[in-house]
Amino acid sequence: MSGAKPTLYLVDASMYVFRAWHSMPNEFHDADGWPTNAVHGFARFLVELLERERPRHIVIAFDEALDSCFRNALYPAYKANRDPAPEELKRQFVHCKALCIALGLAVLAHSDYEADDLIGSALHAARQQGHRGVIVSADKDLSQLLDTHDEQWDYAKGQRWGVGGVKARYGVNAHQIADYLALTGDAVDNIPGVPGIGAKTAAILLAHFGSLDALLLRIDEIQFLRFRGAAQVATKLRAHREQALLWRQLTTIALDAPLTRDGTHPGPVEAFARGGADGASLVALCEALRFGPLTRRRLHESAGLAVATSSATS
Repeated sequence: MSGAKPTLYLVDASMYVFRAWHSMPNEFHDADGWPTNAVHGFARFLVELLERERPRHIVIAFDEALDSCFRNALYPAYKANRDPAPEELKRQFVHCKALCIALGLAVLAHSDYEADDLIGSALHAARQQGHRGVIVSADKDLSQLLDTHDEQWDYAKGQRWGVGGVKARYGVNAHQIADYLALTGDAVDNIPGVPGIGAKTAAILLAHFGSLDALLLRIDEIQFLRFRGAAQVATKLRAHREQALLWRQLTTIALDAPLTRDGTHPGPVEAFARGGADGASLVALCEALRFGPLTRRRLHESAGLAVATSSATS
């Protein structure tokens, strides 16, 4: 890792909102009685990240393309196995975005692109201007974005790895992750994969052929490889060639998604620099969400603001 390169932190916000939604006790409510457990958990995560890393450049990416992503047009069943978010959670996503904006952080969200695409596109743009990326997420899909100086950080487990650590975790290189997921499928996103090809077989195939494209061009060679069921795998790939290519379209993270800050401003890397906090908005959010005094103080201090007095009791 090169310490000379400025770092852009890229946060997969939805992962941490969902994690808080499932793990935080349902005892937090806003002034109108709506649950706020996910906002409280996300705020704690966010303020801890800001305190610990003190990032100069940071992007917070949210998923808004829940059923309107370009991938749904390619494959209507994409993520169709997921239940729609309840209204109680949708409201909290709005609050989480508002909190990030009030703290002066760049927020990315788009109706046609997922958070992964926004992170990939932001990192791609930042690299052109000499930055390296630290992707804050446990999602294996995002490992395909890692290059020489980048890192991925599973914040909850305290694990960080670079491009060289991807193979130890998944059995394939970073640049092969999309091909690997096309072969094995991804149950989380409702991508079937190629029947009969699991993680071990996919790793063997990609180690030998290098890419899905090369594999499909040289299917006749598969039967000569030394692993159980090689001939059957070749037959399956011949029968599912077009599907495999479609799955690869779904598993490949876009690098050309529109980058906007707060939904309005163009987003070259300068727009990802931490901006000044909006103290009035932060105070209003803390009041509406009934944050306790400790959380309020940490939020204000992380934003470089004086701590506002509060009447909150929770």
